[in-house]
Amino acid sequence: MKLYYAPGTCSQAVHIALRESGRRVSLERVDLRSGRTATGRDWRSLNPKGYVPMLELDDGQQLTEVVNLLLYVADQAGDRALGPAPLTMERYRLQEWLAFISSELHKTFSPLFNPAFPENARPLNRDKITHRLGYVAERLSAQEFLMGDRFSVADPYLFVMLGWAPKFAIDLAALPVLGRYRDRIAARPAVKEALEAEAAAGAAKQ
Repeated sequence: MKLYYAPGTCSQAVHIALRESGRRVSLERVDLRSGRTATGRDWRSLNPKGYVPMLELDDGQQLTEVVNLLLYVADQAGDRALGPAPLTMERYRLQEWLAFISSELHKTFSPLFNPAFPENARPLNRDKITHRLGYVAERLSAQEFLMGDRFSVADPYLFVMLGWAPKFAIDLAALPVLGRYRDRIAARPAVKEALEAEAAAGAAKQ
């Protein structure tokens, strides 16, 4: 398998999940500004959507969309158990978290990355994100991970969102449970490996 990714984007969640799953995967960095991959390929010719992540399977098939890829990795993880079994209530709880992170956090953050997004609209997005994170903090106050006492593919997705918060002056100090949660996730060996690999790729590009 090959993961097409861009450091610091939501593709980082899939990168982390793949390392947690123990499956062998190669990486190809995408420069979203130039529209080229690290090997010089035209990104839109590979993925007309123009954004990451994309997972290329061993048989050549390609999968996109972060939630879809996280669920795929969970289903391929075997005894690593990165998600509950399909068609169980716990699986629907996992999908509930992934949908919440995608629609209420990720898609509210996304406009803030756009320099053309109106300045007077930014506080509205920041306030919504802060409110939604308050809900997450309340849930995490009584459990270690989003799904309770087991790490799942939802956790790296939330981890990436929490990493975006400081970029837009969203102060997590008022929600210390989220800071402790992020530190716990960051300390996991697979997370460290993913972050180090992305940092090294970025340094090599400079």
